[in-house]
Amino acid sequence: MVMELILVGIFVGTMSGFFGIGGGMILTPILLVLGFDIKTAIGISIMQMVFSSIFGSYLNYKKGLLLLGEGLFIGSGGFIGGYIGGYVTGYVSDAVLQGLFFGLLFFALFRLFFSKNYDDSCQTKSLPKVVLFLIGLLTGIFAMTLGIGGSIILTPLLVGMLCYPIKKAVSVGLFFVVFSSIAGLISRLSTGTIDFENGLYVAVASLVGVVLGIWLKDVVTSKNHKIALMALYVFAILMLAKNIWL
Repeated sequence: MVMELILVGIFVGTMSGFFGIGGGMILTPILLVLGFDIKTAIGISIMQMVFSSIFGSYLNYKKGLLLLGEGLFIGSGGFIGGYIGGYVTGYVSDAVLQGLFFGLLFFALFRLFFSKNYDDSCQTKSLPKVVLFLIGLLTGIFAMTLGIGGSIILTPLLVGMLCYPIKKAVSVGLFFVVFSSIAGLISRLSTGTIDFENGLYVAVASLVGVVLGIWLKDVVTSKNHKIALMALYVFAILMLAKNIWL
């Protein structure tokens, strides 16, 4: 099981760096297939997200790919929302959590599919700081309840509403995960619902994958990056569907 978790961590870390996700949308279904229950899987996912998002955001910032402006306001809202969401999980049934996760993946896939492709020279739109904070707050609550970083919700919004180029949206999405996942981890620690041993195997291994994922993101075109992101949503939907119905 340890070797399986390490390999899963490297894979999820690569996906995190490449797609700007915390990794929960991939890791949670995989852990369910490996035999973990949904709430334990969510706890492990939160640990992995803290490691990969902090390291990945640092690498993106060093490369000049991270826009801190809107990210700080969205992230501060995400921190509060993530803290609240960490408590909510314990009061929601496994069936409801899986149903919400399933619906969220479909929403993200639909929203991204109909968004336009913006290049790096496009001028991004701006929203009032309060609105950005509220977007982060709601995203954080929903995300940490499901054990995901929130970027699968946020990235389609940044592309569709604020005209972000996909690669910049992905970088801001991963930065948001720093706030939401740390808050989620703090709140989950207070309830004692984190599997530390297995979580550390996955989280530390994911750092190797993050480096590879960010390198891949710089290599591919924006169009292919978007196609790959939509394929990721389809993959997660199929894995979750398999666990629910089979």
